[in-house]
Amino acid sequence: MVIPRRSPRPRVLGAVLAALVLVLVALPTAAGASAPAPGGAASDRYVVTGARTAEQRTQVARTGAAIDTVRPDGALEVSALPAEIAAVRRLGLRVTALTTPEPGPTAAATSYHTYAETLAEIDSVVAAYPQIARKFVAGRSYQGRDIVGVKISDNVATDENEPEVLYIANIHARERLTNEQALYLIGVLTREYGSTSRITNLVNSREIWIIPITNPDGQVYDMTSDTSSGRGWRKNRQPNPTSTGTDLNRNFAYRWGCCGGSSPTGSSETYRGTAAESAPETKVIADFVRSRRVGGVQQIKVFLDIHSYGGLVLWPFGYTYSDTVAGAMSADEEATHRTIGRQLAASNGYTPQQSSDLYITDGTTDDWTWGDQRIFSFTFELAGGSFYPSPANIETLTQRNREALLTLTEYADCPYRAIGKQTQYCGA
Repeated sequence: MVIPRRSPRPRVLGAVLAALVLVLVALPTAAGASAPAPGGAASDRYVVTGARTAEQRTQVARTGAAIDTVRPDGALEVSALPAEIAAVRRLGLRVTALTTPEPGPTAAATSYHTYAETLAEIDSVVAAYPQIARKFVAGRSYQGRDIVGVKISDNVATDENEPEVLYIANIHARERLTNEQALYLIGVLTREYGSTSRITNLVNSREIWIIPITNPDGQVYDMTSDTSSGRGWRKNRQPNPTSTGTDLNRNFAYRWGCCGGSSPTGSSETYRGTAAESAPETKVIADFVRSRRVGGVQQIKVFLDIHSYGGLVLWPFGYTYSDTVAGAMSADEEATHRTIGRQLAASNGYTPQQSSDLYITDGTTDDWTWGDQRIFSFTFELAGGSFYPSPANIETLTQRNREALLTLTEYADCPYRAIGKQTQYCGA
C-alpha cells in the first residue's frame, strides 16, 4: 500500500474507511470458507498438583481440561476454561495459574516455519531431489488450505511393492516444534541419500510419507499473534455449535467419544466434534490412510503422530487401561509395540508408556491407525519444556530424535522383528 503524502479531506477519508470495512467484512477467511464462529479464544493455563495416578489424571481430563504435560514432580500443566478448573478443584486437587511466560525472543514467531515457508521448503526439497522426493496434497482444511506432504522413495513416481511409513505432525496448532521435526526428517532423508548408507538403504526399500502440518488453519491462526510465541491455539478453526474448533486428535473413528477421553463441549480444548471425522482435516488423514489399502492389504506398516511437549514415546491403546484387548491387541502385538517403544525411548531419552498410562483418551490418531487399520502406531511427545521453545533450540531438539526416527522407519519391513517373531508373522 502506498501512503499518500497528504491526507484526504475528513469527509473523503470517512467514506474510504467505510468502504474498506465493508470489503473486509465481506471477505471469507480463506477460499470457500465462512468466517469462524464467535469466541473460540484459547483456554488459560494452570498447574494442577495432587493427581499422581493415571486414574486421577483421567479424572482431570474428563473435566474437559487438556493436559499439556506431566512435570517430573508429577504436577500437571493444563489448558482449561474457568468452569473446567472449578471442576478440577472439586476433585480436591490444588490449582494455581501458570504465570511463567512461554520462553522465546520476539523473533520466535518468524523463526519457526510458517505455513507458507513450510510449503516453500517442501517445494525446494522436491526441486533439489526430484528422483527421490515428490510433493503430494492429501486434501484440504476447513478454510481451504492444502494439507501437503512429501513422499520419499527411490523411483518416487512409482507405487512400488515396498513397506510404507506415515509420519504426521502439527495436528495441534500450537505444537510448533512438531513441524520442525518433520522438516528435519525430510532433510535428513534427502540430503544424505547416496552418501549415508543407512539412509540410502531406507529410501531404496521404503515408501515414506511425511505430512508436516496436519492442521494448517490452526497453525496459521496460532502464528498470527502479537505475542512472542503464539495464541496457544490447539484445535482446528471449524465453527462448532457453541464456539470454534475441534480437537483433531479426539475426532477419529475408533472408540470415538466412548470412554470419557474427550469433551462434548464446543469450547473445550478436547472437543471431539459432532461426529467421528466431522473435521475435514481428520477425514483427510483417514482417507489418505484408507487409500493405501491395495488389494485389501494396508501398505502402511508403521505410523507416527508427532506432538509436543512431554518427552514421551506412546503406543495404543489410549481408550482403555488394558494392555491387551480381545480381537484388537494380542499379547504379541502389545509386546511388539512395547518393545519398539522402549527401544525408541532408549535412543532419545524419552519416557516410554502405553497412552492410557498417562490418562484415558478416545478418538485419537494412533488408536484408529492401529485399532481400525492394524498399523503399528506410536506418538512422540517432543521434549522442549514448552509449546514454543526458543528457536535457538530447534536444531538440538529435533536432532535428538534422529536415531529413533530411523529405527522406526527400519521396522516397517516387519515390526515383529522386535520380539524375534518375524518368521512367524512376516515369512522367511
